Amino acid sequence: MPSYENNFNPEFYKHTDNFFRFTPMIPPKIPHNEIQRQLAVEKYGLLDTLPEDSYDNITSLISYICETPISLVSLIDKNRNFLKSHHGVPMDESPREISFCGHAINSDEALIIVEDSRKDERFHDNPLVTEHNAIFYAGAQLIDSDGYKLGTLCVFDTKPRRLSP
Repeated sequence: MPSYENNFNPEFYKHTDNFFRFTPMIPPKIPHNEIQRQLAVEKYGLLDTLPEDSYDNITSLISYICETPISLVSLIDKNRNFLKSHHGVPMDESPREISFCGHAINSDEALIIVEDSRKDERFHDNPLVTEHNAIFYAGAQLIDSDGYKLGTLCVFDTKPRRLSP
């Protein structure tokens, strides 16, 4: 029987890229005020509504400004990321547990940027990354007047990048 003991190389695991190959993605946490946040989302009556030109104009414009192929207006619902508007992708929702926007609403920063999701422990093996090539993400939180983070206005790209002023 071969011994793998002699083949173990601890240096291999010191490199971030190698470490991520063996650690699963991190799903977004549920905010401490989730019940109130969810009620605030529902108060707007936008979940499961049809596309609207006003929202579609926003996503089209933000894709143009940021020079990204994908932009979304997302609302974080109980178990999903509902896309009120989507530019560059055919889906209307995605599971909350793989949602970039689910992470964004938990941040203390109003703008969240992930330059290369393949190198980020939260997303490296996320199906949106591995199957749909969502490499770059920038999301601005949508916050209501009571301070509840409802979702995001966000952009994605299929390559690593930075936003420039």
